[in-house]
Amino acid sequence: MTTLFSGLLNVQYGQFYLEAGTRFDGDMARCFKGQSNGLMGARVPGLLYATTGLHTGIVGVTVLLEGAEPSVDNSWDEIVEISLQASGREVALLEWASDEPIPLAVMAGPYRVRYSARAMDEAAKADTNDGPHPIDTYRIVIWPAAPAPDRVINQTSETARYWHDWARGLAE
Repeated sequence: MTTLFSGLLNVQYGQFYLEAGTRFDGDMARCFKGQSNGLMGARVPGLLYATTGLHTGIVGVTVLLEGAEPSVDNSWDEIVEISLQASGREVALLEWASDEPIPLAVMAGPYRVRYSARAMDEAAKADTNDGPHPIDTYRIVIWPAAPAPDRVINQTSETARYWHDWARGLAE
């Protein structure tokens, strides 16, 4: 396992991104159409849209790269999986409305991404957090894998339930 990033991200409107060749164009629904999960949108090639419980402020994020599929860590409240096709361009983390990507050492190719969350309801209730400690935390684990449909592994919070229902309700 290699840690690619571990730290704080500033979110606004409850979102941040992993970009693998595509910038977010503002169309949130397009990122989730046809998915069963509403926490990590992967329908736009080269872009992953990450939903957070917190509306505005700092969240904790860790990004890990694995050589093969890791076991599921059920200590996380929310867990979803999606697929990502990384182009030859660099994969990067990006805060909302930022032009300063945080590069991640991920090579081109097909990947599976597991997005896990803790304390989404608490963060949603707080709405904002100027720090210095995050309310909600997120872990993104990436490993080489063939494309597969998205899936929800764990769902415990009302916040996650809301976003999953929203994504499932989008017309194709």
